[in-house]
Amino acid sequence: MTSDEALALDKLPDRIVIVGGGYIALEFAGIFQGLGVNVTLMFRQDLPLRGFDTDLRKTVNDNLRRRNIDVRQNCSPLAITRSEDDTLTLSTSSGDIHADAIMFATGRKPNTSRPDLGLLGIGVQLDADGAIIVDEYSRTSVQNVWAVGDVTNRVNLTPVALMEGMAFVSSVVDKQLTKPNYSNIPCAVFSQPPVGTVGLSEEQAVAQGYRCDVYCSEFTPMRSTLAGRQEKTFMKLVVDQATDRVLGVHMVGVDSPEILQGFATALQCGATKKHFDSTVGIHPSSAEEFVTMRTKTRSVGNK
Repeated sequence: MTSDEALALDKLPDRIVIVGGGYIALEFAGIFQGLGVNVTLMFRQDLPLRGFDTDLRKTVNDNLRRRNIDVRQNCSPLAITRSEDDTLTLSTSSGDIHADAIMFATGRKPNTSRPDLGLLGIGVQLDADGAIIVDEYSRTSVQNVWAVGDVTNRVNLTPVALMEGMAFVSSVVDKQLTKPNYSNIPCAVFSQPPVGTVGLSEEQAVAQGYRCDVYCSEFTPMRSTLAGRQEKTFMKLVVDQATDRVLGVHMVGVDSPEILQGFATALQCGATKKHFDSTVGIHPSSAEEFVTMRTKTRSVGNK
């Protein structure tokens, strides 16, 4: 099944295998586990959430295991067989897994091949995955045909599609040619606990030539301790050493999407580490950790 069928089950399976390590895979792993299903999560990489900050990915991976989800890393699906009693066997690169349901959350392709759309008939160019090729203003290869959202396979997030749509309105309706702004796009993964992030990861900052100071904090929140959970909250700042500007803010923990929305505004305004340090925290809260981190974890990048 895919995430579509997973939302329309007649009954819960006792055991499910979820193939994938991205947003949807992690979110459904948390949903099914919370409903009492025995969950196996498998992906081809060393860690889930490819493209996210490595420290954040490690924390997510550890928290999945703490939720008693069977995590299979560096694992690829090979074949599925069904027995007479409807039990499924998923053959993988690291052995067989028995389950009652198997869900694939390995990505989707843009739905551009439908003949009723007529894209190919008028010459709209598509890439190898079927995404509509656009320029920086969302214009396609055909005059007066524009495309926004997931169908262009740029940044596949609902708020980004809205931003691209508003840029289109400015360009076409208001006659002011406008580019969508892809800097400091915040995003969240609603895993258990959730992920919130905005700006550059440590790896992205180094790749772009920054010399960075990195600040990290990891702790077990009071609410988790009282509930008997051992899940860790992780917080991280990536700071440009030359300008003191905060390049990235990353968090794994309860309410992280709510917390990171405000910090996204701060990054858009060019906030520096000094600005963070001079801000009074709200106590007791997890969010205050972002404005009380004083001890540098490490420095990375070219001098």
